[in-house]
Amino acid sequence: MDENLIEEELIRDEGRRLKPYRDSMGKLSIGVGRNLDDKGISEIECAMLLKNDIAEHLALLDKYLSWWRQLDETRQRVIANMAFNMGIGPSAEHPTGKLLTFKNTLAAMERGDFAAAADGMSNSAWARQVGVRAARLVAMMRTGKA
Repeated sequence: MDENLIEEELIRDEGRRLKPYRDSMGKLSIGVGRNLDDKGISEIECAMLLKNDIAEHLALLDKYLSWWRQLDETRQRVIANMAFNMGIGPSAEHPTGKLLTFKNTLAAMERGDFAAAADGMSNSAWARQVGVRAARLVAMMRTGKA
C-alpha cells in the first residue's frame, strides 16, 4: 500500500487540526482524527511533545532574557520551570504570559540577588496558585540547590 496516498486521503477526509477539537461523535481529538478520549497519546509521543515544548521555552528565554544562561544550572532550571508553567509572554497557550511581568524578580536574578528573587517569587499570585511547586522553586532560587 502507498502510505503517502493513504496519508493524503486521511488528511482530506479527517482534516488536520493542531488544537484539540470535538469530533462528530463528541470525542476530544487532535491532529488527523486522533481520538484523545479513547486512545490518548503514547509514552513516546508524550516524551516528544515535552522535548519540543522545552526547546521552545528555552529558545524564548534566550530571546527575551539574554542573561539567564549565565546563572548556575539550578537557577536556570527554576526560570525554565516557571516559563514552562506560566508562559514567557502573552501567547495563545498563555494569554496572560506572566514570567516577563516579574520585572523586579527577574532584575534581582540578573544581578545575582537570589534572596530578593526568591522573595519576589514567594510573594506572587503565581506562588499561591501552584503551592508546593513554588515552594520548591523558591528554595532552589534562594540556595542554588535542588
